[in-house]
Amino acid sequence: MHRHLPPSLAARLVPAPLLLLLGACGGDAPRPADNAVAATAAGAAAVPRIPPPSLEPERSPDSYRVRFETSKGAFVVQVKRSLAPRGADRFHELVRIGYFTGVRFFRLVPNFVVQFGIHGDPAVNTLWDTAAIPDDPIRSSNADGTIAFAASGANTRATQLFINTGNNARKLDGQRLFSPFGSVVDGMAVVRALNAEYGEEPNPSRIVRQGNRYLQQWFPALDSIVTAVIEPSVPTGDPPSRAPRE
Repeated sequence: MHRHLPPSLAARLVPAPLLLLLGACGGDAPRPADNAVAATAAGAAAVPRIPPPSLEPERSPDSYRVRFETSKGAFVVQVKRSLAPRGADRFHELVRIGYFTGVRFFRLVPNFVVQFGIHGDPAVNTLWDTAAIPDDPIRSSNADGTIAFAASGANTRATQLFINTGNNARKLDGQRLFSPFGSVVDGMAVVRALNAEYGEEPNPSRIVRQGNRYLQQWFPALDSIVTAVIEPSVPTGDPPSRAPRE
C-alpha cells in the first residue's frame, strides 16, 4: 500500500510548482526537486570531477548495460535506446562521467518506486538540475523493474531517475511524462532491499541546495551508489573457431 503524507508534511516535501502534478496522480508521481539555486558548502564524499552537460549529447549505443555497485549490493540495468532515445543518451552521459558516484537513494516507497539522481555536491546540481532534455514518447509501460526519468511537467527530465518496484502502468503511463528506457535485469532483490525507513521524508529541495551533507546529517542510513559503470559490450557474432583436441 502506498503511504499518503498529511498535507502539512507533503507541503514541506514538495515545491509549490509541483503540487498540481501531485494532485493529478494522488501524490504518487516521481517528481524531481526544485531548480537548483546558488551552491552552498558541500559535505559530499569524494567523487569524480563532474563536467557540465554536453551541448550536443553523444548518441548512446542501441543497447548497453550499466552495473550499479551500491551499499547494499549490485544490480544491472539493461538499456534499449529505441524505447526512449533522449533518455538513453542522457543516462549514458551521466554514467560515463561518473555522475552517480556517492549519490543517495532518497525516496523509497515499497511497491512503488526507488528514486535517486540528485548529486551530493550542490555545485554540480547548479549545473545539471536545470539541464532538461526533451520528452520521449512512451513506448514501454512503467512495469515492475523498469527505469525512467522523473519529471514535473513537459520537457523537465534532467538527472533524477526512478526504478519501478511495482506495476505502475495505471498510475504513470497515462500522464505521458515517464518514458522507461530500460529495466533491471539482474539484482532486483538488491533494489527492493534498499533502505526505505525514511520513505518520502528527505526534502528534495534541500538535497539540491545542500547535497549529501544534509542527507548524512538527517538520514544517515540511506543507501548510496558506490559506482555505476557501463559494462563492456559482448560480441554478437559467431564464436571463434577452436582447434580440435588431440
